[in-house]
Amino acid sequence: MKIITDTLSTDELKQMATDTFGNLVKAVVDVDRELIAVDAELHSDLEAELLTDGSKQENLWGINFYPEMQGDDFIEFDSMINVRPSQGNRTRGVNDEVIRKKIIALVAKRIK
Repeated sequence: MKIITDTLSTDELKQMATDTFGNLVKAVVDVDRELIAVDAELHSDLEAELLTDGSKQENLWGINFYPEMQGDDFIEFDSMINVRPSQGNRTRGVNDEVIRKKIIALVAKRIK
């Protein structure tokens, strides 16, 4: 597991994918602290790592990276940690467009 506080290259992301699932890397984004945790088998492991590091659960969202893909196909908004009826999110996706845009902007800032 790794918490990205600066940037991560797409080559590093591709290597992580190869070492784990082959074509994807699981990640959890802290939209408040602007951090991304990557490289674990479960989103919940990444979530726990960020919580231990001081993140708040309501700011954490699970996504998947597909490093060989481009554009909209690079990020997939799909994780069990996203199911939060108390925050109005009843699916594994990220239903709030404002949060989705924050995630996309943060990914553009951290993944180069």
